Amino acid sequence: MRTLLIFILISITLNTAAQVPVYLTEGRIEYEKRLNAHARLDAMFGNNNDNTWKDLEKKRTPKFKTTYFELRFHNNTTLYGPGRDNPENARLRPEPADDNVVYSELDKKESIAQKKVFEEIFLIKDSTRSIRWKITDEKRNIAGFDCRRANAVIMDSVYVVAFYTDAIITPGGPESFSGLPGMILGVALPYEHVTWFATKVLTESVATAALQAPTKGKKVDNKMMLETLNKSLKNWGSYGLAYITATML
Repeated sequence: MRTLLIFILISITLNTAAQVPVYLTEGRIEYEKRLNAHARLDAMFGNNNDNTWKDLEKKRTPKFKTTYFELRFHNNTTLYGPGRDNPENARLRPEPADDNVVYSELDKKESIAQKKVFEEIFLIKDSTRSIRWKITDEKRNIAGFDCRRANAVIMDSVYVVAFYTDAIITPGGPESFSGLPGMILGVALPYEHVTWFATKVLTESVATAALQAPTKGKKVDNKMMLETLNKSLKNWGSYGLAYITATML
């Protein structure tokens, strides 16, 4: 009888523990970024049959370009940057934001981003982007976490679909996406033909020393960065607009 009671108590304890949700405040997330390069070429140069350069570019490059990024987080501090290499990208042209590093102190609403624009590096210090999210009832499981969908429009015309989980308390995400009640594990920009989705979430300790803001580059804020890009790419047509959008995300 005593053995039976001990067994019952252990079972109750284990079941109770299993029902208690685990909320993460630190760890590391890998994001897979996928760009539909062919769709973006069509968006920039149209679907007419006279664009020889576009057709050659499609033959030269795969339809999708995949890159990996990591986000380390501890409480309300995050550091997003390049992750593991994809050997298939060695023969492809660099894209805007391939080397982005974004450091955010979410409780202070401050961000420092290091971005490479052609051959020049910029250090953008500004407030975190204010996004007016609309949370929906749609749900999706990403990297083992139940996530809820939210929609928004940023930069006046860029439509954003995001999926966040409240099981990770830090309200951050890839690039400059943040501001939801939990970590953003998935982002899709349908009209820019690009997505970021978490492939794995590692529950590991993150030391403060591992979350250091970038320091290299010409110091600007977002307004100055946009003015510089507009001035440099004003005669580049739709390609210039796409480059500016990708850089300012």
